[in-house]
Amino acid sequence: MIHLKNSKYVPSDSHDLLLRARELTSIMKITVRDMRVSSRYLEFDVSVPKERLEQLIKKLEPIGPLDHAKHVIDEPMGKEETIEKGRYYFNYERFWESHEVLEGAWKKSQGKEKELIQGIILVAAALVHYQKNENEICLSIFNRALEKIGNATGKFHKIDVDALRNKVSSMVRAAAPEAFTI
Repeated sequence: MIHLKNSKYVPSDSHDLLLRARELTSIMKITVRDMRVSSRYLEFDVSVPKERLEQLIKKLEPIGPLDHAKHVIDEPMGKEETIEKGRYYFNYERFWESHEVLEGAWKKSQGKEKELIQGIILVAAALVHYQKNENEICLSIFNRALEKIGNATGKFHKIDVDALRNKVSSMVRAAAPEAFTI
């Protein structure tokens, strides 16, 4: 995962940025699978051998300067730490990573807690689509998230569930998704 600093792009630029990244790196014979635009980052999913990472970063410089690069792996963590890390990624508009990390907590849960975590995961997944300018898909997933969140209320690991539900419901009603914090 490569995060370039974003100073001017919006989600509607995501398709063109993905094509540009693929064009800039075409001679490298690597895979640029996907990209998302947040207010802070241009997030690229890439498959690249470690020894060619610097070359890849250099090729992408015309799009933006490097913020950070991360090898994405499953990290063994306790449920509390997993939820906190997922919340951190969510609040920094790293929704794909949030979704991935929170799945670890979801796997360790059951009952109503499992449903609530799945709802939060779906909100993060929806916002991944927002970052790719796929707003109809985003809104559809928001509706599924609201079903999973159900009647849960109060705080869940520092997440205000009522505020989360209200924010998602408001965006669905207005058909206007946007990034927000939890």
